[in-house]
Parts: sequence; C-alpha cells; structure tokens
Amino acid sequence: MRAIAGQAPGTQAGQRKGRGAVSNPASRFDVEGREAADDGWWQDDDLPPLKTTITHDATRTIIARNDSPDIPFDRSINPYRGCEHGCIYCFARPSHAYLGLSPGLDFETKLLVKPDAARLLDAELRDRMYRCAPIALGTNTDPYQPIERELRITRQVLEVLARFSHPLSIVTKSALVGRDLDILQPMAARNLACVFVSVTTLEPELARKMEPRASAPHRRLETIRELAKAGVPTGVMAAPMIPGLNDHELDRILDAARAAGATRAAYTLLRLPHEIKDLFAQWLEAHAPLRAKHVLNLVQQTRGGRLNDPEFGSRMVGAGPYAQLIAARFRLASERIGFDRTRLDLDTSQFKTPPRQGDQLTLL
Repeated sequence: MRAIAGQAPGTQAGQRKGRGAVSNPASRFDVEGREAADDGWWQDDDLPPLKTTITHDATRTIIARNDSPDIPFDRSINPYRGCEHGCIYCFARPSHAYLGLSPGLDFETKLLVKPDAARLLDAELRDRMYRCAPIALGTNTDPYQPIERELRITRQVLEVLARFSHPLSIVTKSALVGRDLDILQPMAARNLACVFVSVTTLEPELARKMEPRASAPHRRLETIRELAKAGVPTGVMAAPMIPGLNDHELDRILDAARAAGATRAAYTLLRLPHEIKDLFAQWLEAHAPLRAKHVLNLVQQTRGGRLNDPEFGSRMVGAGPYAQLIAARFRLASERIGFDRTRLDLDTSQFKTPPRQGDQLTLL
C-alpha cells in the first residue's frame, strides 16, 4: 500500500466497497499532518467497511444566502452536511474541513443532519422582513441522499414550502425525489416547483466507481420520465463534465434525458477546489491509472494551467480551447435536441403566510 500524506487517524488508505474516496486526508486547517504507512502485513482486501454515522446539527437558521454572480439563486436549504452518495468530484467536500473532519471518507461517512429544519424554516418564512424568492434545495449536498429515506427531513421542508405557497427548485441525482410527487405535482401545476436531475454518465461501471451510492444512471432517466409525466418541469444537469473521462458522453446524456422528458439542460465543468485536487488524483490512480495523467493534463488546460479556477464566471465552465469545445458541443446539442433555453421563472406572487392554530383571523 502506498503511503498517503495527511491521512486522518484510524483509517487505512485504499478502496472500500460503496465509498468514493480512497483516503481520509487531514483537512487544510489541521495543525498536524499524518501519514499512513504499510508495514507489509496489511492487505487492501482486509479493509473493513465504513459505517455511516449521524450527528445532529444544532443550527439556528436554515436558509443559506449567497450573492454569487454566476449562481441563479440567492438562497438555498441543505438539510444535510456531508453526503453518503460519495461522489469523488463533489465540490462540497472541502466544507467538511470547517467541522474538523476530513473531506475524504469522513465527508461520506460522518454526516450531520438538521432535524429542526422544518421548524426553523417555518419561523424564518413568518418573519415580517422576509421577501419571497425561489429557494434551491440540493445546492451543496444532495437533499435525497440515502438517509433521507428514513429521516424525511427534505420532505418536511417541502411540506412547509407547500403550506406557504413558496417556490422551490431541486437538484438531485436520486430517484427518491419521486416519493414526494404528491407535494411537487400540485406545486408544479401552480408554477411553484421544478426539478433538475444530475446525470454524470450513462456507463454503469463508471457510475459505481465515481458516485457509488447514488442512483444508477438508468434510474435517474426513469426519474426524469416520472417527473415529466407528472407535469413537473424537469431538466437535466450534465455535471460535472470531466475532460478525458466522461465528457465524450455529453451528447448521449442530453439525448437520453430529452427522450425521457427533460425540457431544459445545463452542464458544469469539473471543479477541484482545496482538498479535492488530491482526492481526485488518488481516485484516478486507483480506478483509471492509464488515463490519470491525461485527464489531469486536460483539466489543467481548462483551468489556466491549474487544477482549479475559483473565479466567478469561469469556475463553472472553464476557459481555453478544450473548455470552449465542450461549451460549443453543449450549445449545438441543445439546439438540435430542442431544449428550452429561456429562463424558468417560478411564481413568487402566491407566497402567503398560513395561519397557525390559535392565531387571530383577519377580517380582510
């Protein structure tokens, strides 16, 4: 086993069944670095599976706000911190460092949940200073990751938004979103809801390695079909496009999504901020060693010679000839397929604070 610099204590480096990262590096905020070393006795086959642990997040607010010029929303809700889907490319991984945890295996095994999300949301929406604008779910971690099936925090949030007639958008790579069609369908009929399903690849083997606990590609296409049939405005996120790994699938993904009923499409280029650069390089060495160097070289070509570009505007789509080629392919495919390129404006005028039990009724 190769030594991994910065390995967090208590974990061996190596591939683990059902997990994306192959290491658990110390975060950029840790004072001490650690190193896992092989004494010749440890075998990768002996690596025990890592169980998911859950901790309650004692947050006092639930609506997060941003003023980023390249994001089409200014507020969002993330019921969970960390994500069990284990997507190796997830740009949210570095956020686990703020919790004193590793962006590696910790991110997908040590989750924080917000059980009071619905109560906090109700209180924030009742504030007289609140001004309605669409709320995005799934902007950092997936609101329909596996633990949602039992905890139902995302569903509770949807129930609150429905009571307030508050518009919402969802981005997910999970078929579990179909469970909540009883809420989403009537909201969509009033122009209060839309869903984007993220499809990274159509190749099952690559999906299992790259996003091990997310819904399989064919299940995501079935989810698009289910949502569209129910009348929910549905789009596809071909994201992220990884140069030399899955970007050749861009046209196929868009065609398959349109055939399933998606009416809109978007894409992003791979982002590798902070610790993800090393995590992704390790993953490539483990799962695509013959292509690892080529992929990283292409990524650098789209990021001005670096592995990451944090600048607004270019961070989502990259720069340079290779990035421009992907952008042109997306534009031409979208025009050929007939995706709607207009902005979907959800209705904010229906927002209304519902009365609580015991409230005095108004005469007007």
